[in-house]
This record gives sequence, C-alpha cells and structure tokens, in this order.
Amino acid sequence: MKDTFLYKRLFEIIPAFLSWWVLIILFILAVLSPAVCALFLIVYEIYWMIRTFYLTTLLAIAHQRMRIEKNRNWLIECQKTSHKCQQKWNQIYHAVIFPIYREDVKILHASVKALLDANYPKDKLIVVMAFEERDPQAREKAKELEEEFGRSFLKYMSTFHPDKIAGEARVKGANATWAAKILKEFIDERRIPYERITISCFDADTCVEKEYFSCLTFHYVTSPHPERCSYQPIPVYNNNIWRAPSMARIIEISSSYCQMIESMRQEKFVTFSSHSMSFKTLVDVDFWPVDMISDDSVIYWRSMIFYKGDYHVVPMYVTVSMDVAYGRGFLGTLAVQYRQKRRWAWGVENFVYVMLNFVKGTDIPLRLKIRRMFNLLESHISWATWAIIITILTPIPIISGGLIFKGTITGFSFSRITTLLFVTTNFMILVWILLSFSLLPPRPHDVKPLKRITMYTQWFLAPIVIMILGSFPALDAQTRLALGKYLHFQYTPKER
Repeated sequence: MKDTFLYKRLFEIIPAFLSWWVLIILFILAVLSPAVCALFLIVYEIYWMIRTFYLTTLLAIAHQRMRIEKNRNWLIECQKTSHKCQQKWNQIYHAVIFPIYREDVKILHASVKALLDANYPKDKLIVVMAFEERDPQAREKAKELEEEFGRSFLKYMSTFHPDKIAGEARVKGANATWAAKILKEFIDERRIPYERITISCFDADTCVEKEYFSCLTFHYVTSPHPERCSYQPIPVYNNNIWRAPSMARIIEISSSYCQMIESMRQEKFVTFSSHSMSFKTLVDVDFWPVDMISDDSVIYWRSMIFYKGDYHVVPMYVTVSMDVAYGRGFLGTLAVQYRQKRRWAWGVENFVYVMLNFVKGTDIPLRLKIRRMFNLLESHISWATWAIIITILTPIPIISGGLIFKGTITGFSFSRITTLLFVTTNFMILVWILLSFSLLPPRPHDVKPLKRITMYTQWFLAPIVIMILGSFPALDAQTRLALGKYLHFQYTPKER
C-alpha cells in the first residue's frame, strides 16, 4: 500500500517537474547566456514551423474526409454491408446516456430532439437522462421531458444519482456509471446480448448529426472486433456559436481542429468528450471511474489495459454539436474558458493512472507501453510549455543580449527565424479561417449578416488567446496535481 502511494505521488509530480524544468532552464539561459538560449530556440522554432505545417496538412485532410463522409447516407451503407458482417445492422441497439446537472430544460430538449431526428429506427434507441439528485429542479425537468419524449424510443428513462456515495467524487463518471447500471437491469430484463448494444455517453448539450447512429452502426458491424474499439465523432462547438463572444469562438473552433488532427494520428488518438463504445466492453471494464474528472479519456485507457493493448479508437467523420462556453463580458468569458481548459488539462491524471497500471505488470508488450507512455507525457508537457516558449520566452534573449547579441550571426539568425515563424503562423491562421466556415451552422434569422465579418476579424485575437489560454491552464493543472491540490469537477455553464 505504501509503495503504491509513493509511485502515485511520483507520477503526479513528473509532468509538472518536467514542464517547469524546461521553462526555468530556458529563462535562466535567456538571461545569462542569450546566445545558447537562442540556439535552442532556433531549433525549437524550426521544429514548430515543421510541426505546424504537418498538423495543418492533417487538418485539411481530415476536413476533406469529413466533407465527403458527412454527405453519405450511412443507413444505406449499413444495408449494403449486411451480408458481409457477423452481425446484421438491424440487430444493433444504441443506448445514450446524458449525465445532467444544472442544464436548462431547453438545452436538454434540443439534445433529445436531435436523437428523434436521427436517421435510424427509434425502436432501436434507448435514452437515459441521468440527473443528479442534488439538483433541486431535477425531477421537475425529468417530468417535463418524459411527457414529450417518453414514448418516442424503445425505452426512455430518467435516473437520479444519489449524492455522497462512499468512494465517489462529484464527477460526471459517477453519475454515468449509476445510470449505466440501471440501464443494465433493463437490458438484462429484455435479454438483449451486450454485444448488440453500443453505449454513448454524451454531454448534456450534445446534439448528434442526423447520420450519427447509422454511421456508428456501419463502423460497429464492419469492425472485426467491435468490442475492442471506441468510436469517436468530431466534436464541434456551434450550438450557440453565432451569439458567443469572439474569444470563446476561437478557442472552441481550435478545440475542434485539435480533434480533427488527432483523428488522423491513430497512435495518439484517445476518446474525448462525447463518444461511443460497446456495452459489453463497458460492463467488462466495470463502467466509468467514479472518482476521476477525465472519465471520457480514462475509459479508453481502462479498456486498453483490459484488452492488453489491443484496443483502438475508430474515428467517425460525422459531427456532434455542443455549446460554446462563455460568461458575462470579456473577463467572465475568460474565466469560464480558463476553468474549462484547466479541467480538460486535468487529463494529465491519465498519466498517473496509466503508469500505475503499467508498473503493476500487465501483458501489454513493453514496446507499446513505452510508446504510449512517451506520447501521453510528451503531449501534456508540450501543451503546458509551447505557448509560453513562443510568446513569452522568445523575446527575452534579444532584450537581454542587447546590440552586441543582435550583431552576431546567432542573433541575426534568431531574429530571421522568429520572423519566419510569425509569417508561417499567420499563413496557417488564414488556412484555419477558411476551414472554420465549413463548421458553422446556418446563420439564425435574428443575427445580422454583418456578424459574418466578425467571424473573420476575430482571428486577430488568436495570439492573445493562445498566450493566455494555450499553456497556462495546462501548467496550472499539472502544478496542482504535483502539489496534491486535486481539482474538483467544475460545472461549465451553458448559454443559449
């Protein structure tokens, strides 16, 4: 028990230690030895330019693939493949859990209505609205939704997660697990094989695209081992994007871009936010964690460890739409976005979870362990440092070095490379602007046409947004974890 605690604290400290070590060493070099620091930054900036070009290329490819697959009639595709698959498409059921806390009933209504509009037989859909019992308005909301949707699906149910259960934290995974166990009782009564059911855990504001379940069914029945896969759509934050502040729009569009890029890199692809998986797998791995914030990604690692490394995330190039998070005014929006990104960055707890399981000894090949460990650690350290290095540390060697440093070959090269990085970044931002318009929903009638202009000009805020919300939330999360000041789940308010 003591050894486990020591290992846990060690793995909690490592990410923050490495991130702070990189930043502090660079700052000291920038002040005391500008030339040495500049040499490192030259290499880093060249690497970052190549990386930016590479990632933008992946983004463009993912965008093109999404544009093509978004227009396919996936239900017809399912019908075409029935004779080739082990399971017939019309034998597949889809269960959806919406963990809910304080979301307005109008938001919940839109999420369920999207299921009703989906191009898939409703007698194969099971909907679970998972309320928190501590919400005083939960039963009132549940009653209102049941009156409208109670008979629209194979089964529509409301669950109420009790508060303060021993061993649980106030996290979404605890609510989802409670709801899934009640759902399991219904499935057992109907004697539906777990292998024929997918389970989707959606944020309360998630509105699925019309072809979502047909696309999910196609990938599920055509997979050789569907129970060894999670199925990840592309999340887009556009339910309220026309009314959200510019800063919030930039951040959320960038988040969608990150997921599109990750979908092209299978070796790093991990479940995020709203996604689906086999119900059999969920039961086998004992549901979602009830004491961790990042349940959406931990469930991937739990499944990957259970199947000894033979578990994958299948990208689906259909979208699920969610809300842009924002508050009142600029500072309010900044605070909401910062807390949300810090909560996402708290996914660094995955490193601790994975390493503890790797140390225990599993049958996962050592080479795979090392690769996944490195990818996970590198991604979090890069997240916590890159924006600070580029926007804050890069000018320091020039300032501290003075005119003498600027007159050297190193100083001249450093200035030219930094300028080239700035030009490259601006060009890539232009590409991002052009791609962003394909993610926009139709403009609401009560929104003026001139609002479209702000969709272009908002990108001038990108450098400021990157500096404030790029690395600071991640560094904050890692530092809290290292100090043992564990983050508690924070509800993100939804505005429509």
